Amino acid sequence: MKGIRRRCKWAEGNDLMSAYHDREWGVPVHEDKTHFEFLILEAAQAGLSWLIVLRKREGYRKAFAGFDFKKVAKFSEKDVQRLMNDAGIVRNELKIRASIENARRFLEVRKEFGTFDAYLWNFVGGKPVVNPVKSYKEIASCTPLSDAVSKDLKKRGFRFVGTTVIYAHLQAVGIVNDHESECFRKNC
Repeated sequence: MKGIRRRCKWAEGNDLMSAYHDREWGVPVHEDKTHFEFLILEAAQAGLSWLIVLRKREGYRKAFAGFDFKKVAKFSEKDVQRLMNDAGIVRNELKIRASIENARRFLEVRKEFGTFDAYLWNFVGGKPVVNPVKSYKEIASCTPLSDAVSKDLKKRGFRFVGTTVIYAHLQAVGIVNDHESECFRKNC
């Protein structure tokens, strides 16, 4: 039917997921603050659903200083305890501590490469990887690209950056385009 916008099947049936899909998922990101936001959120998702994390996104924004990596890098033990008591986020101590440590490593990457964005996009030569996807069921949970990025981040001291978490990050920030072929966002 004319006028119907098709979206990826995983994003249907929930307004929050649909809005995220339609406005953000797979859109190339070049702002370090957004990269840092997704590093925190994707790590928080580990073992959970993305919908849970999306519902807590504003809580994360408040708890983690608007995703200001310079401020988060200075968080102390007192901040860890504050975050452990914050019902607006996933209260997992390992994930909280990893987010703070990752902010410190994030600054080191920026010092070496100028921006985290430059570091990350270098893995794909600055051009998004567009995968032919007929159904979301075909989408991999990790690839040689996510393996390589994950390995390098771990070598740099990042935590909660396994290959599956990193693949989700690469999709979120548009380095990988895994929209279904019939999705209106595929060629945007």
